[in-house]
Amino acid sequence: MKKLKAPYRSNHSPSKTTNKGKSNAVSQIRIIGGQYKRRTVSFIDADGLRPTPDRLRETLFNWLLADIHGAHVLDSCAGSGVLGFEALSRGATHCTFIEFNLAQSRMLSQSAEQLRIDSDNYRIIHGAAEQVLSQHHAIKAPFSVNAPFNIVFIDPPYAADLWQPILTALITQSLINTDTLIYLEADKNLSTQLDALALSLDSIFIAQGYTGFECVKQTKVGQVIAGLYKLTSS
Repeated sequence: MKKLKAPYRSNHSPSKTTNKGKSNAVSQIRIIGGQYKRRTVSFIDADGLRPTPDRLRETLFNWLLADIHGAHVLDSCAGSGVLGFEALSRGATHCTFIEFNLAQSRMLSQSAEQLRIDSDNYRIIHGAAEQVLSQHHAIKAPFSVNAPFNIVFIDPPYAADLWQPILTALITQSLINTDTLIYLEADKNLSTQLDALALSLDSIFIAQGYTGFECVKQTKVGQVIAGLYKLTSS
């Protein structure tokens, strides 16, 4: 199995899970489509971990139907890893999982082994996503320098407000481009926040020829706003 242990920590910005709480209970969530349909992946009951529910996942992968096969995917705040495993189940070539919680990153390894996913098709990195992604050499290792991710999932704990620093790292390290599909999930207006991010990265956008973000698809389930976005160019 390919597993990179990155010595990254963040005292103020946890990824999909945090190390708070004393519960060691383990839960399961099922994969809903593809090769591993009806198989389950495990996750610990940790603060901030809330796997994307079936209904929203079904919508997301309907959006990605024409793009998932052969894709290089990033599950940036992996948690249970169900988004990444769902992508692999539906034909993605490779998924990089990043998870801050050490116990949960080990659980990701166990899930991958139980699903019998070939080690060439995934890697698991333990660390804070916004810091891991800032290390070009660490995240780019399996790919050529000119091969950004095709699909990126950014679904951190809502209270952590991590998707802006994660997007900043992805853009500044050229890990995404105008062809990359970016899935964001939050409990607030995404478009307004993306406009603000584009303004804050104005000099970087100009240097790389970007003008902002385009909303490809968007939905709201309860209080959750989720959407697919792309970088736009001049």
